[in-house]
Amino acid sequence: MTMTGVSPSTDQDTVGQGGVGQGRVGQGGTELGAAEQDAAEQGAGQRPEPAQPVPLRRNLRFQLLWGGSAASTLGLHVTDTAYPLLLLAMTGSSTLAGAFGALQMAASVLCGVHGGSVADRYDRRRVLIAADSVRLLATLSVPLAMALDAFSVAHALLVAVVTGATLAYSGPVRLLAVRSVVAPEQLRQALAQDEARMSGAGLAGPPLAGLLLGAGRAVPFLGAALASLLSLATACLVRFPGRAEPAAPAAATTGTAADEATGATSGTTTGAAAAAKDSGALAGFRHLLADRTLRSTLAVVFGINLVGSAVVLPVIVVLRDQGVSSGGIGLALAGEAVGAMAGALLVARLHRLAGPGALLLAVAWFAVPLFLAPLLPGGAVTVFAALFLMGLGVPALRVMIDILVFQQVAEELRGRVIAATMTLFTVGMPAGLFGSGVLLDHVAPGTALAVLALLLALGLLPATFDRTLRRAGWPA
Repeated sequence: MTMTGVSPSTDQDTVGQGGVGQGRVGQGGTELGAAEQDAAEQGAGQRPEPAQPVPLRRNLRFQLLWGGSAASTLGLHVTDTAYPLLLLAMTGSSTLAGAFGALQMAASVLCGVHGGSVADRYDRRRVLIAADSVRLLATLSVPLAMALDAFSVAHALLVAVVTGATLAYSGPVRLLAVRSVVAPEQLRQALAQDEARMSGAGLAGPPLAGLLLGAGRAVPFLGAALASLLSLATACLVRFPGRAEPAAPAAATTGTAADEATGATSGTTTGAAAAAKDSGALAGFRHLLADRTLRSTLAVVFGINLVGSAVVLPVIVVLRDQGVSSGGIGLALAGEAVGAMAGALLVARLHRLAGPGALLLAVAWFAVPLFLAPLLPGGAVTVFAALFLMGLGVPALRVMIDILVFQQVAEELRGRVIAATMTLFTVGMPAGLFGSGVLLDHVAPGTALAVLALLLALGLLPATFDRTLRRAGWPA
């Protein structure tokens, strides 16, 4: 895997940093007196220790930014569960229920390229505030339309498009903001904690959506609007570096060393400086697709997201046909978030046990038989357990992508690389969401789940036989 060798915190305004890189006592071009010489000799070989960064639990900016991100994610999980249930109740059509998620993802994918370019070119804090403001207004329009008895399927689908578009602009900025307020040596810890806490939002979202929908069809969307308001408030309160600063030129041999460490093919990059010179909106895509290992990784995650997004609706239909309540469906769907919370504690261990390529393939193949679990006896309990097991490996994969991709690219290119990664990872999800609805209109839910499991297995075969991916290693 091609690396640029650039520190992930090139222009960080890090809380608690100071004294890093200070020279020895007595340096600076002046001669020492006798007393000073004796003191220097007594302390020879000793360097003043750099100041320790503030612990993450006391890093107010990190905690506030995480709080806003968690609130935003919680609101999205609530609406992602509430909208399909509401549209199913309104129309009885699985196709329309799947269309909401499909349109939301499609808008995010279509705007993803521009979102990354905007994050690299303009003030990131203002971009985040603008995106959160638009999403808040779109969410508030739903309960308002319901109060006026004017809510319609077309309105819901329009909100899906607006929400997806705002995520394309806010997503890269949120990832960059978190990295700008923690010390480099704390970044892996911050990412693991962020995975655990964000999984908490995913855990609370589906069951909360079911419970709120039982209290009234407008209640979930009022809750989501409140979550969006909290997210907007943190964006307004917390200051973080708004613009990318050019990284120092990197040696051309940096990419070669990284290639040797990861087992990737050589010659795909010439360092961070060369990559950063490409100012086009598609620079992030070119950076990713230039490397064979990254191409295989993208193909695997594409398959996982395509099939994984398509599985949700058949599972909902299976549980509904079994007489499970909306609250029970929400609790069952929370299994993946619970698994991700547990998996956040396993990130370091899993990274030690396997290289990135082997880990990715193992998690993907492990999910194939679990897609058929809803067909087994046990109803919501079985679905919860299957999703729990699927979620265990998700945090390790997310941190893996951050380590191997986001931390290894020049700061002025990072927004576009993040956006390109998010776009390529999610580009198949609209087809999966919409396709699952169409499939359910023609076959039974059990047949649909079997077809999806088979598609994932077939899609994993090329990457499984790719020796470069299997042998890829972690950067030194």
